[in-house]
Amino acid sequence: MEYRYIITSAIAFLALQIFLFSFTKTISWLFSLKRTPKFLLGALFYVSANALIILHLTRTLHAFRAVALMLALLLFAFFISILTACLYKLGQHIMDKNKLNTGLKVFYPLAFCGLVGLSIYNAYTPTVVRYSVTLDKPLAQPLRIGMASDLHLGKYFGAKQLDKLADIMNQEKVDLILMPGDIMDDNVEAYVAENMQPHLAKLRAPLGVYATLGNHDFFGAEHSIYEELTKAGIKVLWDEAETINNQFVIVGRNDDLHKARPSAQQILSKVDTQLPIFLMDHRPTEIEQHAQLPIDIQVSGHAHKGQIFPASIITKLMYRLDYGYEEINKTHFFVTSGYGFWGIPMRLGSQSEVMIIDVKGK
Repeated sequence: MEYRYIITSAIAFLALQIFLFSFTKTISWLFSLKRTPKFLLGALFYVSANALIILHLTRTLHAFRAVALMLALLLFAFFISILTACLYKLGQHIMDKNKLNTGLKVFYPLAFCGLVGLSIYNAYTPTVVRYSVTLDKPLAQPLRIGMASDLHLGKYFGAKQLDKLADIMNQEKVDLILMPGDIMDDNVEAYVAENMQPHLAKLRAPLGVYATLGNHDFFGAEHSIYEELTKAGIKVLWDEAETINNQFVIVGRNDDLHKARPSAQQILSKVDTQLPIFLMDHRPTEIEQHAQLPIDIQVSGHAHKGQIFPASIITKLMYRLDYGYEEINKTHFFVTSGYGFWGIPMRLGSQSEVMIIDVKGK
């Protein structure tokens, strides 16, 4: 198991204890529970929740989505509990405490449902984020790149969302589409069962649609994923480069789960680096190294902008650039929050998105 997953699991386990304590107190307040029912309810919450997460972490039970959903809902409840406590502190000096208490008991479930609804909205309603850059190399004509990463096509994200993505790319009149990894959610089972290929095949651009594979594409089904993407008309760059109309070069690197992958420098040694170089690398982990190479644009995903706050704090600590845009040594780096989501259809502090990058030459 990778160290980052061990750290993430430890943080999740500790956070669970805090959330359970807060949730037990909140439920006791909402329903005016006495000491014994409060104790029994708290014990039930602690035992069942911790048993679920321990069974998952020990791989006795595959319950990732159940654990993720539980943590997300407890986190949202924690946020609303803090807000409710703050409102009580502010309101107790200006109105009757009994009326305030009753009003907050009505407010709490409404606010909780509103936060859950907002998170689902953010997951399924993509926004378009735009950037414009000028390269330090000549480019025959301006170029509009549409970039979408981390679709995680599967049971909860599929044909309807692919149709929407194709509509966005068509409306934006992109010249080129880049998809830097995690196209599928671990395998092609749901993709095939739901007949998503005709919908994915709607992605079209004059200069082509290119993809590379991310970590979730390398959980054992990478060759099946490669074949399905190819059938849909997407060119998968498997640690390779392709020159487009002798105008620019697209480089695609596999995720670093593919231990045999060559370095970006090794791939670039086989291409004309006088041309603009566009690199797809799923994880934004080697930005400093790539900034020393003749790469003009790098597009990445993976971090999801944390997907649900406060995980965005962790991704900011993990990566120099976990989201957005930064220019380093004349190389333009873009990291998207992703078009889909991981695990559960919820986003808070982030939103599903498509990046549109307008590119001009020197």
